Amino acid sequence: MDTTQRTDQQRSADRRRRELLEAADRVVLRDGPQASMNAIAAEAGITKPILYRHFGDKGGLYAALAKRHTDALLSSLRAALDAPAERRERVESTLDTYLAAIEARPQVYRFLMHPSEGSTGTDQGFDVGKHSAPLLRRMGEDLAQVIEERVDLGPGSQRLARVWGHGIVGMMHAAGDWWLGERPCSRAELVRSLADLLWGRLAAAGDRVGGPGF
Repeated sequence: MDTTQRTDQQRSADRRRRELLEAADRVVLRDGPQASMNAIAAEAGITKPILYRHFGDKGGLYAALAKRHTDALLSSLRAALDAPAERRERVESTLDTYLAAIEARPQVYRFLMHPSEGSTGTDQGFDVGKHSAPLLRRMGEDLAQVIEERVDLGPGSQRLARVWGHGIVGMMHAAGDWWLGERPCSRAELVRSLADLLWGRLAAAGDRVGGPGF
């Protein structure tokens, strides 16, 4: 098989994989954590064995969907952090970007962060709760890198940046999860309150010399 033929086959496989992920997304938007391989295969117009051939098992499909949505969220958070604005405004914009994302697609959020409940039959929903920690850890490491690049935290800056990155992500996740379930206040009020909690040390820290600023 020549290189051109292999490339064409890879492109076809990649396109088919994207189509299957889009079908899975539609089911997740409808069913949330109870999305099943049966439902996804039916939505895609294929059989379960073909779905398994592309993703291996439920865990493989979950991982592919998680990467798809986490990549998009991290891109949006990066854009908020890179926007030209004063530091306090940028902090609030980043918090709001996260909350707006989970508010806009709550079923996707629940699929990624909560285990399925009440599923019956042999093809039960995705048990995804145990997989949420790696997603949060990835977000924490990404934010830690941003903080280290931009903020002068003095001695031990790399370690402290990781503490901050994971701490901020944990705060956003816990507060956002509670807020999405109970809606005790507006999104804007929650953003201001969380920014107030973060602001003291952030306001006092200087920008890292030679960095892009924060």
